[in-house]
Amino acid sequence: MAREKKKKGGDAPGAPAWMVTFSDMVTLLLCFFVLLLSMANMDQVKFLKVANSMRSAFGVVGDRDALDLSPAIIETGVTNEDLVQRVYKRIESQLNRLTLNKDVELVKDRGAVVLRINSAVLFDVGESSLKPQAFPVLKRVAELVRPLPLHLRVEGHTDDSVFAGRSISNWDISMFRSIAVVKFFAENQLLPLDRMSAAGYGDQHPVAPNDTPENRALNRRVEFVLESIGGYTKELPYLIDARDQLPF
Repeated sequence: MAREKKKKGGDAPGAPAWMVTFSDMVTLLLCFFVLLLSMANMDQVKFLKVANSMRSAFGVVGDRDALDLSPAIIETGVTNEDLVQRVYKRIESQLNRLTLNKDVELVKDRGAVVLRINSAVLFDVGESSLKPQAFPVLKRVAELVRPLPLHLRVEGHTDDSVFAGRSISNWDISMFRSIAVVKFFAENQLLPLDRMSAAGYGDQHPVAPNDTPENRALNRRVEFVLESIGGYTKELPYLIDARDQLPF
């Protein structure tokens, strides 16, 4: 009987109950701060691979080219220089395969990767309709851009030459040219419209002084700017309700 009483009255084996609760709390705090640290310095390429791996595990089928891309870019705001450099190197290696080196110049500008094509490759002087010779070049550009998880902004640029008797300005020509390129991509189903935009800058963004024929030729160009999929349009999609605006 004495042994039974002593056994019943003794402490239960194992850690005290408060220690288990405290350990759980410390573990959760540790996981929380590790998660914060991982998000503060996220490897975008690894993140994309993990996300695609999880999608495949759950049977979600997507764009194979986009899923297999390495390296890739996902931005959370401002372009990361390291990621821009990776995309630059990837495109640089692809230019050799697609035989585009003589037609396309690859540059890093404004924190983005830019494909620059002299307008003489795509358009006749003073015209905004694509030349037939431009079609193969644009198809190869689309092949280069399509797998990248990026938006494409097509920019038209001109020199400062003024043609007597012409009713449209350099800005008009630059805008019409960028639209012509976007329409070519969309009508031939090379790139979806929701990934593209067009802009025209006329002679306002020269890459060389407009003082010689050679420099003017450099300024007459079409640029393909690869931009992040993210941006302010996703964060603030409805700042203005169009129904509240006047029709003028």
